[in-house]
Parts: sequence; C-alpha cells; structure tokens
Amino acid sequence: MRRPRNAAPGECGGRSPTKNARSAVIKRADVNRHLATVGRRLKAGELGSLPVLLGLATIWMVFQALNSQFLSARNLSNISVDMVGTGMIAVGIVFVLLLGEIDLSVGSVSGLAAAAFAVLNVNLGMAEGVAALVAILVGSATGVVQGFFVAKVGVPSFVATLAGLLSWNGLMLYILGSTGTINLDDEGLVALLTSFYFNDVAVAYTLAAAGTAAYFLVSYHDSRCRRSLGLGSRPLGDIALHTAMVAVAVFAAAYVLNRFQGLPLALLIFLLVVIALECVLRRTLYGRDIYALGGGVEAARKAGLKVAWVRISVFTISGTMAAVGGLFLASRVTSASQTSGSGNLLINAIAAAVIGGTSLFGGRGSTWSALLGALVIQSIASGVALMGVPTAAEYMITGGVLLLAVVIDSLSRRAQKAHGRI
Repeated sequence: MRRPRNAAPGECGGRSPTKNARSAVIKRADVNRHLATVGRRLKAGELGSLPVLLGLATIWMVFQALNSQFLSARNLSNISVDMVGTGMIAVGIVFVLLLGEIDLSVGSVSGLAAAAFAVLNVNLGMAEGVAALVAILVGSATGVVQGFFVAKVGVPSFVATLAGLLSWNGLMLYILGSTGTINLDDEGLVALLTSFYFNDVAVAYTLAAAGTAAYFLVSYHDSRCRRSLGLGSRPLGDIALHTAMVAVAVFAAAYVLNRFQGLPLALLIFLLVVIALECVLRRTLYGRDIYALGGGVEAARKAGLKVAWVRISVFTISGTMAAVGGLFLASRVTSASQTSGSGNLLINAIAAAVIGGTSLFGGRGSTWSALLGALVIQSIASGVALMGVPTAAEYMITGGVLLLAVVIDSLSRRAQKAHGRI
C-alpha cells in the first residue's frame, strides 16, 4: 500500500502514533483537571442538586420497601401530575428567594386566581381562555402591588406579603359569594390541563430524544464559548457522560409514563415553564441582575442596577406563577372553593423551593430547584397516602426534610465563606 503524500515513515494519513498518544494524554489531563475542579467545588460547599437527588432516591427506596406499589407506573404518573400545581407556585418562589426575600401570599393568590376564573367562566359565561388570562393577570397585579410596597415604600417583604395573604384570601371569599364552591366544566380547557394525556408512546420518546439532544448541544456550545474566551471549560468526555445520564433519566421517565396513560399534558407544560424561566435566569441580563442583587444590594446599586424595578418584577413573577399554579390546582379537583389556596399549600411551595436547593440567603438557586423540591414533597405525600398512616406523619417527614435542607444550605454557605467564594 502506498504511503499518503506528505506522510512521514510510520504515519498513516499524515498522523503519527506520537501525535495520537499526545492527544490522548491531553484529553486525560483535561478530564483529570475537570474532576479536580469538581472535587474542589464540592469541598467548598458548592453541592448543586446532589443532596436533593440523594434524598429523593432515599425516599423512593424507603417507600418502595414499605409498599411495592409506590414505584408503579400509575403512582409515579399521578405524582408527576399532582406536583405541578405546587411546583408552578414554587417556581415563582425561587425568583423571590434569589433576592433573599419571601412571599407568604402565594397560597391566597392561587386561590384568588382560581376563584376569579370560576366566577368569570361559570357564573358570568366568559370564554375559558379569556377568563384564564384574566385570572393570571389578577395574580400579576397582586405581585405588582406587593412589590411596590417592598421596593418603593420599604416595607419588609415578610410584612407586605403577610398582609397580602390575609387581604387576597378575604377578596377570594368575597367574590365566591355565599355559594362557597363553584364547579368547573369537566371537559373544559382548564380541566383538561391535568386530565389530558398523550397516549401515543412516540410523543414521550420523541420529546426525550429532543431534550437529550438539546442538552448536549447547549452544553457543547457553552464549553466552546468558554474555551474561546480562555475560561475553564468542560471536556467533551464530561459532557458526553452527563448527556448519557440525562438520557437514562428522561427515557426511563418516558418508559414509565407510557406504561400507564402516556405523557401528561400538565407535566409537559411544567417542564416547558421550568426550562423557559431557567433560560431567563441564566441567559439574560435580567437574570444576571437578579443573581447580582441577591448577592448584595449595595454592590448591585453601585453597579447601576435598577434595584426597585428588579424587586417589583420578581414579586410580579411570583404572583403570576401563583395564579398559574392555582389554575392547575383547580383543574385537579375541577372546582374553586373557599378552601382553595389554604391548608399546607404555602408551606409546601416554599419548602419545595428550599428543599430543591434554592438558598434562603439569596443569590443561589434555579427553577429546577422547584421541580426537584415539588417531586420530593409530592413523593412524601404519595408514600404516606399509600401506607394509610395519618397526615401528621406527612407533616413531620416534610418538616424534617425541610430542616435538613436548610441545615445543608447553612453548612454549604459556611464552607463557601471559608473558601472565599462569597
């Protein structure tokens, strides 16, 4: 066989074994350097989603050992739908917590939105789409009002939103009137939010493949951009490994959901909302302003950030997402009543955001925190229900998990301070 032109002796195609070996050494060095970086980050308290994933795995294993139906396709599918209402509210809470603030009114706002939709659609005959839009705008308006008092007047968010909790709940009771409960159309648009499933198995698998491909492309693009700027970047092997892990998770989820009724519409909408708002936080100037403000108000103000506007907008997002969550909760029970938004909804929404990894001290968290935290909360509720134990056990378990999450957050923050990262 003739040797290719310009190829030295011992080469094939102009590439020597020495160069191949050198390339392999460089790749191994990149991987080792990245692993060392990951190790330093974990030691410095940057734990990411690791604690909640380990906690979720533990919860699932314990409940599966106690009841073999816990990890059945039916139960996991029900969990994926039941968590959406609380999860939507928790997404809005994440934005508020990133500033180091709190919103105690989200439960009442969700009930108010559900009541507004029911009155407009059922009692007044307004089209469902228009009534749902008005209900969401009502939630946005409550956020604007509360954000104004926090940002412009200087009222602590705890006090402003506590007042909102009482006021919006009173307004909900007023508009519901003496009937107290309004039933929604079982076949209506809002009811379909949590009752519609994509029965074709191809839908779930196609979306799983698309999500995996998107994750790889975005990760690879980010790595190339960082490398072009001379910053530390993830090696291709690491990206491939994480992509494989994502693929296993999403295809396993698609397989389980297809074994019952298929992909729930509610879960698909929730995932799209989480991804869209995560892009807002991570890939826009507005999102970076939120993280900067959560890291320090005075530093953000000196850097020229519009502090008041960011604060008002964050509470507006929280109110909007509370209203969206209220519609999903009303869809699940096909009614709006005087108990809408009450009970442990507020605590569960805040707990979901915190358990998922959003810091109570501000400046750290993501919308994925809401999804993971809501999954933990709903898994506990489902497991307790399957076992037939009193609701008190659910409260105690959830409280213990929440306390553990806050302890981990505090220890993580202490470790970061010791390593000069905050």
